[in-house]
Amino acid sequence: MFTGIVEEAGTVAEFAPTPRGWSLRVAARSVLSGVALGDSIAVNGCCLTVAAFDDTGLRFDVLEETRRLTSFRTLAPGAAVNLERSLRFDGKVGGHFVTGHIDVPGRVEAFELRGADHYLRVGFPAEFGELVVPKGCIAIDGISLTVAECAPEHLAVWLIPHTLAVTNLRERRAGDTVNLEFDLLAKHVARLLRARGT
Repeated sequence: MFTGIVEEAGTVAEFAPTPRGWSLRVAARSVLSGVALGDSIAVNGCCLTVAAFDDTGLRFDVLEETRRLTSFRTLAPGAAVNLERSLRFDGKVGGHFVTGHIDVPGRVEAFELRGADHYLRVGFPAEFGELVVPKGCIAIDGISLTVAECAPEHLAVWLIPHTLAVTNLRERRAGDTVNLEFDLLAKHVARLLRARGT
């Protein structure tokens, strides 16, 4: 479980196929504090297990299915990735509850400066539209954000300077792929309503 408050933007050192899937090495600093084998780390919002680490970074084993169903299929060495350690019971919950289980990749439709603020609009398959509400929560590449506007096939958020400074969103452009995790509560409510036939 995570909060969507990114601790740092690490850098992909290597993402290569192996006989058992893929190996992802990420250069990092802050998230190395207290890290142990088997820990969960959100990488662009996707919960991964630490398979190895040293004083320069982390290594993760990535399933082919994970690569196929997330924005990981576009990862390359040098890419910035958002990193967050899992939630501690004695820690702060500054964003919202994020599981690290990506629902679908989204596509950046617009990312632009409007006045003094940055506006980001992301498209997604219409079947997920029921999970998005104005002022609701969304995790984009693992970042907890507030929905400013929504339609059946897209949502938009406004970004503060701190978010751009700390995360990989500063590198995103129209056409890029991002990981989307919709609000956990919304997913449960939608499923219950479908089961009731309403």
